[in-house]
Amino acid sequence: MQTHVLRRWLAGTAVVGMLVTVAAGAPAAAEPAATTVVSVNNVLVAADGPPKWVSLRLRGDQQVGTYAVRVDRSAVMSFAEVDQGDDGEFCTVEGAILTCRLTIGSDWGSELFSLAVRATTDAQLGQQGDLLFTVTTPDGTTGTYRSTVTVGEGVDLATERTLTLDSPLGARVDVPLTVRNRGTTTAHGLVLYLSGSYGYTPSKRYENCEYSEPDLDSSSFACTFDNSVEPGEVLQVDSTFGGTVPADSWAPNLHHSYALWFTPADWAEYRSRLSSTGPLGPKGSDDALTLVPVSAAQARAHRQTDTDSFDNETRITLTVDGDQRADVAAEGATITAAVGDTVTMRVGYLNHGPASAGPNGQRGLNIETIVTLPTAVTAVTAPQSCVDQAEDEWQPGKPGARVYLCLARGTISVGEQMGYEFDVRIDRAGGKDGTVRLRTFDGDGAVADLDPANDTATIQVRLSGGGGGGGSLPITGTPIGLIVGVGLVLIVAGALGYLLARRGRIRFIV
Repeated sequence: MQTHVLRRWLAGTAVVGMLVTVAAGAPAAAEPAATTVVSVNNVLVAADGPPKWVSLRLRGDQQVGTYAVRVDRSAVMSFAEVDQGDDGEFCTVEGAILTCRLTIGSDWGSELFSLAVRATTDAQLGQQGDLLFTVTTPDGTTGTYRSTVTVGEGVDLATERTLTLDSPLGARVDVPLTVRNRGTTTAHGLVLYLSGSYGYTPSKRYENCEYSEPDLDSSSFACTFDNSVEPGEVLQVDSTFGGTVPADSWAPNLHHSYALWFTPADWAEYRSRLSSTGPLGPKGSDDALTLVPVSAAQARAHRQTDTDSFDNETRITLTVDGDQRADVAAEGATITAAVGDTVTMRVGYLNHGPASAGPNGQRGLNIETIVTLPTAVTAVTAPQSCVDQAEDEWQPGKPGARVYLCLARGTISVGEQMGYEFDVRIDRAGGKDGTVRLRTFDGDGAVADLDPANDTATIQVRLSGGGGGGGSLPITGTPIGLIVGVGLVLIVAGALGYLLARRGRIRFIV
């Protein structure tokens, strides 16, 4: 999930806007310019409702230096209030014009600038206008961008704040999510978005749901419903909705996920602010998921739900019972080559099981592989999942380091190997051997696997005759069909929706 996006979006959904005349669209396209350097989202606001955020986000290679941003608010001031929000210190105001100057460094992140937009109390349904942004980059490039502000009809969706589940290994778990219309206006159409731990996978793949590919230790999907929800009505997903805990999971374990309810227009707006604006992924083939009325007793209980601005989100906690861990063994390599040769070296680890390994739940076994190269060799290339331990700046795949920290994404099942492939040059004879050392941990800190004694292996160099002719080496292990990540693994250490409160301005140099 995009951290700043979710925090900003949820902050404006105590009253969820539902569009009456014009649907919220994808990010506004830039007017003709030599280079599109930023993107900007549209917003849908309800009369006298909470603010929404318009954000300028940097695209592609980010320039370090000062950006000048001119914002013309004249087309929306008759029905909306627009202010600088968190970025007021960078701006001056003259009538409808905001003039802002922001100097950014290499650790700024993707969001350049944000504005808070709120409909006035006398705003009329369907009113619409554009915020006009003129952005000048540090190198002098200027581009013009538009964000469309639309007044929609306000409805108020609400759900339980928390849902606590419990399951043994290999079992199916019911996930009885509900949604209630707390407002006075009928809500037409709903979207349920669920994202979180991959430790329990959907039991069914419904034809009205889109399923993303697993990312890091999480997966997500969105289901669309045509139901209209009357004021005070409470609906629940049907009894087929649930997940399955894999039988090879690490246990005991704790998994966190969250579920959000949207109107169709708000879902379109939310999707437009993420990096990919198309479908989350392919739809399922099982019969459609449906919403059914809940009993009167359930409805009475649900009316007591908290009414703060996060009342359309459910934090789901699943406790997996059992006692099942894994043994991961480091795998080194023997490099056989002549001085001056550049050869391929693969190191990593093997999962002996019985549990799977990988960032799967708060108690899942995460493995950081620390590769110390022999002193007589130099890394000419390095995997994108590895960084120089001695560098403060995150530069995946940087050659020339002496010690690399490597992390993989995804689940490593019993019998599978995780390999990291380097091209290394033999610089001279002699020198010390290298090592492969595993650091094992979970969401709460260091944790031992079943056999810590095999968590270290050796990297040796054996010289052959001749030189300069290229070499080869016996590789310990074989590559597997896992996707190797380019960033550190996000450990799910609490309810995911609330890990997103920091304004992250971190720049990755690829």
